Amino acid sequence: MPKQLKHRSRSEIIASILEVTNGNKVRRTEIQYKTYLSYNILTEYLMHLIQCDLLEYIEGERAFKTTAKGMQVLMTYNKMEELFVKSH
Repeated sequence: MPKQLKHRSRSEIIASILEVTNGNKVRRTEIQYKTYLSYNILTEYLMHLIQCDLLEYIEGERAFKTTAKGMQVLMTYNKMEELFVKSH
């Protein structure tokens, strides 16, 4: 993330959350710090991602992890991002 934060789209925020939790068991606070989101906004996104089956919540560890579907979405997003960067 650059020194000066820029306005991010919904898809950029979702991709950053999925990136942080990609294959890892990560707690809410770590996701919050790494994605530069407030607690309330992060909570909304986490609930949405769980409902869409992109994230799973591991109850005993109080941690989040990207699902297989979430990893697929992240890979697709990264490919699209790569295409846009190459074309500009």
